[in-house]
Amino acid sequence: MDSVRCDRTGTGAWVPLALKILVAGGFGAGKTTLVSALSEVRPLQTEEILTGAGAETDDISGVEGKSTTTVAMDFGRITINDDLQLYLFGTPGQDRFWFLWDELAFGALGAVVLADTRRLADCFPSIDYFEQRGIPFVVGVNCFDGAREYDLATVRRALDLDPEVPVMLCDARDRQSGKLVLIGLVEHVARQRGEPVPVA
Repeated sequence: MDSVRCDRTGTGAWVPLALKILVAGGFGAGKTTLVSALSEVRPLQTEEILTGAGAETDDISGVEGKSTTTVAMDFGRITINDDLQLYLFGTPGQDRFWFLWDELAFGALGAVVLADTRRLADCFPSIDYFEQRGIPFVVGVNCFDGAREYDLATVRRALDLDPEVPVMLCDARDRQSGKLVLIGLVEHVARQRGEPVPVA
């Protein structure tokens, strides 16, 4: 990535460089949880209670305990230093909210696709979206309690990912685990751009 440069506003205040990262994946994959765990500020959430009205469109098989859904986006912020901030945008996971994706993806540095091995096929639309638009992404396999564990090579084959796409285990509830996924994304973007990989 380009070196960080901060411009001064008319008031003489420094304005940090802001980088946008998307957090995507299927319904119930842990997007809201990850943004909440990582954000240094109280995250903006647009969660609504699941009701009977959506029973025919909301497939909750495998995530029967889920009672809410994101209807627009989640938003969080991480300050790296005085000159750099990361803005996290969690995308809605259901098909009927996909019209929001193009706006959310505009100007994004890259994306984290959360995969739930109980419903692995749910992350195919996210992967297809980023591949078709040339947006770099990594896959974070969210480790849910009680879910069957698969090795990363098996997940990679099941998702038919290009060899250069990083796949890593994560716990969306754990801030440090989420940070490692973001670091993996930034390193992946740097490699794709032929730039020096930042030292963590």
